[in-house]
Parts: sequence; C-alpha cells; structure tokens
Amino acid sequence: MTGREHREPLPRAHLALGSNLGDKADHLRRAAAAIAALPGTRIAAHSRIYRTPPWGKTDQDWFANAVLAVETTLTPEALLELCLAIEARLGRERRERWGPRIIDIDLLTHGTATRATSQLTLPHPALTERAFVLVPLLDVAPGLRIRDRSISDWLAALDRTGIVPMADFEASAPPSPET
Repeated sequence: MTGREHREPLPRAHLALGSNLGDKADHLRRAAAAIAALPGTRIAAHSRIYRTPPWGKTDQDWFANAVLAVETTLTPEALLELCLAIEARLGRERRERWGPRIIDIDLLTHGTATRATSQLTLPHPALTERAFVLVPLLDVAPGLRIRDRSISDWLAALDRTGIVPMADFEASAPPSPET
C-alpha cells in the first residue's frame, strides 16, 4: 500500500434545521455542533441562517432556518435516529404538529437513497413544498435535483415572501466558555 488508496466519497446528506423559540440562531448553531460531533460525519457546507415566517401553523413566532450538507458513513436510519436524539438533548418537546420548537432537524436527502417506511421517507416528502427549506438548500446544493427537477425549478413555484437572510452561520456565534 502506498498510502494513496482510493477511497469512495462518502454519501452527502442534507439536513434542515429550524427553531422559533428563544435564541433561535444559537439553537441552530448548537445543533450543528452536535451533528459535527456524530461518528463518521463531517459538515461539508452550511447555508446562511434565514428568518422565515411560520408555515403550517401560522399563529406563532418567526423561525430561523438553515441547511447543512454533511458527509457521513451513517446509514439514513442511523443519521435520523441520532438527529432525533440531538433534538431531545437540546430540549425539543413534541406537543403539536408544526408547533413551536427549540430545534427541529429534518433529514432531507441522503446520497441517492430513497425510502418510504413508517420511520423515514427520502427524499423528505414535503421538501419540494417548503420555500423555507429550499432557499437555504439552494445555498449548499445548487445543482441538486429532487425527483428530476432542480431546486430552482421547485422554488419558482413557491411563495418566498418573508424569507430573508439574517446571519452567516458563524456570525455572532456565542463566545467560547474560555473567553
């Protein structure tokens, strides 16, 4: 062996992050840090953080949303399970559908995997209906195609009203405990 063995590229998964309680941007950053610490996983890219209006249940505060592109050795099911554990560790309580949440992590895609089980559907079944997901996804994966259409094509049919960049992902990150 020469030390230059060929390695297959890791599957790239896309994760949507959302929060509309407390310090929303900080919740996204804390979730991203926890995702980066998962075994066999590294963050390859992240979108800006967007301020978005509530969707589905509209009588609640605005959201902060972002998308991470991660390279991972984890299976889709394992990645989803670990993301749900991160949500719980960060204080997520599931009380009502589309209701307020400290953090929400959705697995949007995982390489070319497709699934339709009771636990996981890939690509995410509502991905192409949600501008608050497609706008940040376009930041990290402009060439991605979902069901044979580009993200831009899906986005062209949706209302983007109220979706505005609010911060770069690293901007105004909280100081480390040592400072």
